[in-house]
Amino acid sequence: MSFQDSVLICDEVDAVLNKILIDNGLKVSYEPEITPEQILEKISKDEAEKAIKTILKFVGENPDREGLVETPKRVIKAFQEYFGGYLINPDDYLEKTFGDVEGYDDMVIQKNITIHSHCEHHMAPIIGTVHVAYVPSEKVVGLSKLARVVDAYARRLQTQERLTMQIANSIYKGLKSHGSAVSIDAEHQCMTTRGVRKEGATTITNYFTGVFRDSQNLQKRFLSYIKD
Repeated sequence: MSFQDSVLICDEVDAVLNKILIDNGLKVSYEPEITPEQILEKISKDEAEKAIKTILKFVGENPDREGLVETPKRVIKAFQEYFGGYLINPDDYLEKTFGDVEGYDDMVIQKNITIHSHCEHHMAPIIGTVHVAYVPSEKVVGLSKLARVVDAYARRLQTQERLTMQIANSIYKGLKSHGSAVSIDAEHQCMTTRGVRKEGATTITNYFTGVFRDSQNLQKRFLSYIKD
């Protein structure tokens, strides 16, 4: 079997999957990492505001009427908040840890972390809840830092699948933990407010690393703890 194709991947995939793709004839290349400084240099606020003005014209509006004159500026300001995660390195939140845990070696769970993200296909909101767990090796991290890691990845254009993996891998590697688990339950407005318009439909994704990946018992415990 051969894919006879190529693909550009934004995030490095697992080494085993990477080998499978290459062995089956799929040329894999990775999007180079963009630094916060390069993002700021790429386009000015004036250029961005002009682009929003063009979109207003495209949808049939008059961007010069009173109610819309300041809209491009407001939209760009909102975008800087919505997508501020590109300017954050989530791993920085995991640098400060605490070792005085008296041998605690069971999972640490943080439930019901709200997320507000945007899908990369339609730039429509993704609104939902994240549950995170990890098994510490020697040190733990401040609980607020787990939520900050979630926010840093959520405040980017995302797919839910990738978001789930990014959070889990960051906590697993950043804390050098024995394993991590992440579950996301979210509503995608790209399918609730447009397209098929299935209001109330949600998507659930789970991802496990380390001991969670190896133990169905740990997976079941985690999933049972996060039930409402």
